Amino acid sequence: MMPGTTGSEPDHVTLRQILAHDEDGVLRLLLAPAGQDVTVHGVVIGDEATARPHEGRIVLAAGPAADPAAATAAVREAARRGAAAVVLREPEGAPVPAEALDAAEECGIVLLARAEWADWGDTLALLRSATAFASAGRGALVADDAGGLVALATATAHSCRGSITVEDTQFRVLAHSATGPGADGVRRSTILSGRVPDRRVAELRRSGLLRALWTSQDVIHRAADGDSPERLVVAVRSGGEMLGSLWAAADGRRLSPDAAQVLRRAAALAVPHLLRHRMRESGTLRREAHALRGLLHRNGDRRAHLWSLGLPPDAPCAVVVAVRGEAEGPGADRALEALAIQATASRSTARALREEGQVAVLLPVTDDGGDPREAMALARELDTLAAGIPDAARVRIGVGQAVRSGLEASLSYEKALLVVRALREREARGRDPQPVRHAGPGDVGPTIDALRMLDAVRPVWESGAGPVHELIRADLAAGGDLVRSLAAFLETSGDVPRAARRLVLHPNTLRYRLRRVRERFGIDLDDPDTRLVMALAVRLTQVVREDPGPSGGQS
Repeated sequence: MMPGTTGSEPDHVTLRQILAHDEDGVLRLLLAPAGQDVTVHGVVIGDEATARPHEGRIVLAAGPAADPAAATAAVREAARRGAAAVVLREPEGAPVPAEALDAAEECGIVLLARAEWADWGDTLALLRSATAFASAGRGALVADDAGGLVALATATAHSCRGSITVEDTQFRVLAHSATGPGADGVRRSTILSGRVPDRRVAELRRSGLLRALWTSQDVIHRAADGDSPERLVVAVRSGGEMLGSLWAAADGRRLSPDAAQVLRRAAALAVPHLLRHRMRESGTLRREAHALRGLLHRNGDRRAHLWSLGLPPDAPCAVVVAVRGEAEGPGADRALEALAIQATASRSTARALREEGQVAVLLPVTDDGGDPREAMALARELDTLAAGIPDAARVRIGVGQAVRSGLEASLSYEKALLVVRALREREARGRDPQPVRHAGPGDVGPTIDALRMLDAVRPVWESGAGPVHELIRADLAAGGDLVRSLAAFLETSGDVPRAARRLVLHPNTLRYRLRRVRERFGIDLDDPDTRLVMALAVRLTQVVREDPGPSGGQS
């Protein structure tokens, strides 16, 4: 008999329940005039532009942290709209203004402070995860998380007549049913080591089963193969977020006819347990993200960051960056989530950081110079996975050079972003017959050098004046025909027929436009210095349009 829920789920949670899950100190309770048992109905980001009621929600006040007037106004506005609590950012060394505390006490609203090391994304994730877990109910299986998950695995194994393993997204075993003497070798080694062996993960990746698991909502069937028995697997999800998976293996007999239905129901019942597991790890994950962000962006103590990540300071590494394209849709974030999971699940030493529109992976490598083979292999795997996700935005993947230590990870990260930028530049200019989605520095070296030179010369160009500046400014305002014509002319080394074919023009039309350049603006394209300035100006104009800055718009 499959275990079931015990009663209906509550339609709200309390502040006390939420704070009980904050084991890492993301939030600090400053004031609770009515106590910690105040009812909470969700989370909202403060927005001064709308007057919608907050109806018992926790408001994240993302304004200036130490500005007494702004903080006080945020507290009063949240209370006026009926919020249950307000979270203010607490900068390092500067307490929340006393005026905000006084306003909270006067209005009778809970006041919380966000830790300086966390960001609003961390805070929002904590509150939503804690709320989701608290809302899942307190049945017998939920109350004792470890025992409850084991009980769920045991009951599921009995119902589907197989062996059950519950795993997180890192393929670590969280619970399993009893293992008989006839269990297959993969199951025995997985349970004994506490995680799926790396060779097995690699096999599942090659077969395409992992890609199906990350993207499918249904039970996946894997037929028996040699000594490996028939298996069923289903992802455990909460609101679209991947929490882990349930595996059922035939154990000396065939799985029950309704095994897929049993496994699907068990996955739903496993959600609160895996949310608890996620919450227990969330503090570590947030600190790891903070440390990895510091390494990549050169913030804080880099040795302390490496220690937080569990990586030695003398290990060579490389950074792989996957950047989402401009298209939007439900597949965009799903693709980045899948790439982050794939990178860390298939390589236990890898560390992944999700930021706006991208995933950065720090990967220890054995090759400390040239083109790191492990990093390029990971880029190929991520490219294949991203290409197979339905409705996903285009993802370009860049590999940075291998560096001698994680202390120099920012150098590899910057190079990886340049590689992505070079891929976008080459595609926009039609340099490759087929768009390339992943590359290393050696693959696009000349384009990277050109982009760096253009970045260096941009301030000189923008501060200058003269006929070339006048031409660029006037022609872009009129539609840019001359600029496009000059670009084709210069890129084909002055070959008018070839440039005309590229522009889909008659050669005489192109010659007429070039005469206009000379007659209207007094520009002599036969002069080598003028031709160099013109080539740089045209290229800078194109790069600025396609990419606003040297890092591809990524922070």
